[in-house]
Amino acid sequence: MTSSWPETLWIVRHGESAGNVARDAAHAAGLARIDVEGRDVDVPLSLLGERQSRSLGRWFAEKPESERPEVILCSPYVRAQQTAALIGSVGGFVSEDPKVVTDERLREKEFGVLDGLTTLGIREHHPDQAEFRRILGKFYHRPPGGESWCDMILRLRSAIDTMGLRHGERRVLIVGHQVVVLCCRYLLEDMTEEQILEIDRQGDVANCSVTEYRFDPHRGKDGSLALYSYNHTVPLEDEGTPVTSEPDAVVAAR
Repeated sequence: MTSSWPETLWIVRHGESAGNVARDAAHAAGLARIDVEGRDVDVPLSLLGERQSRSLGRWFAEKPESERPEVILCSPYVRAQQTAALIGSVGGFVSEDPKVVTDERLREKEFGVLDGLTTLGIREHHPDQAEFRRILGKFYHRPPGGESWCDMILRLRSAIDTMGLRHGERRVLIVGHQVVVLCCRYLLEDMTEEQILEIDRQGDVANCSVTEYRFDPHRGKDGSLALYSYNHTVPLEDEGTPVTSEPDAVVAAR
């Protein structure tokens, strides 16, 4: 019987972006706004983010061809697209020119009116939203024009179902964002709200870290994916590449 689960699934957060760097600078300076021009979707990798992506690509390249990603699913955001391209540029995929499938369901959480604001900026410009988030919690709070974690989970549930229909028994790499990694864990491991928020409280998902699942035929009636590693940063550490884990643009609304 053909499995509807991938043989191996890797979920990777993009490399450090210019937005990550700008966010840290804004918080350090006590500013209300993050100095990033244009749309969040267009924010590119930083130079360090490019280095991190190549380090991860070389980690994949060191594996036998039969253990490298053969299907690449990617967020449409520039920083994720660049990360996937750089992984492939150093031999990280089975093919030298693999098809990278862009899936808008893997995009970053949308922050709506809070986009580009620091925690201080949210309190100054949208104190009502800061209070709503305190009452509802990040799992359910949806800023005007934005998304809650539940909204993200809804679209990711669909993306995971599509992955099963089209890429069963294959080796799949997802390149996305911090909350994509966390919400995929929530779905794949049948977690509760409190369980996934506790994992989130323990620390941010590192840029270019690897969360890996492997198919276990003995789990349940038909088998399922089992977590093998989470937030794995050895691919960067082995090359001496600095590990970063800055939240994306709006940490308070993440």
